[in-house]
Amino acid sequence: MTEAVVFDMDGVLLQSEEVWDAVREEYVRDRGGRYDAAVQRAMMGMSSTEWSRYLHDVAGVPDDPEEINAEVVRRMLAAYEEQLPLIPGAVDAVRRVAERYPLGLASSSNRELIDVALDQSGLAPYFAATVSSEEVAHGKPAPDVYLEAARRLGVDSHRCAAIEDSHGGIRSAKAAGMRVVAIPNPTYPPDDDALAQADVVLGSLSELTAESVGEPT
Repeated sequence: MTEAVVFDMDGVLLQSEEVWDAVREEYVRDRGGRYDAAVQRAMMGMSSTEWSRYLHDVAGVPDDPEEINAEVVRRMLAAYEEQLPLIPGAVDAVRRVAERYPLGLASSSNRELIDVALDQSGLAPYFAATVSSEEVAHGKPAPDVYLEAARRLGVDSHRCAAIEDSHGGIRSAKAAGMRVVAIPNPTYPPDDDALAQADVVLGSLSELTAESVGEPT
């Protein structure tokens, strides 16, 4: 029985994967590194510690990982200040689900970006617990960020549902034992193997209701 719902943020509430991609590509190329589709896909779901190390070790960015992380976050905050890429229907979808369930958020974004996005969108009051993957040992597809969200909500992870869009996120939530509602990102869709692990697949946030996240009767 579902007792709480945990949302992903990037790709579910924010159309931000494109922003991340553009910001990191510009930065990596500015610093003489390599940026291509393989680099982009590899980083989806990684924590800030993981992707900044990846850009240094694999993509050839000469800066220290801490410097990489700080500069990318600075550029992301500037982009959000200019325009927050809130997905149409995100606020209404969160409100619908919050009428029945306590909500958590489990995101690969940095804490600063989570807080700014939720404050700017007006969604902060709806979430009882928020977790950045930089606050746990391993990013997605490891289950750490979802397990921590469940812990902070005070609900067993097997009694939580997760709202996800990506291959790493779906695998992360399933590894945590959660029921997974997938809303595939049209720009960066999850692979077929990951999508097959979802319990429910929806076409858009407009289809997300309290009923769709609960166990079928």
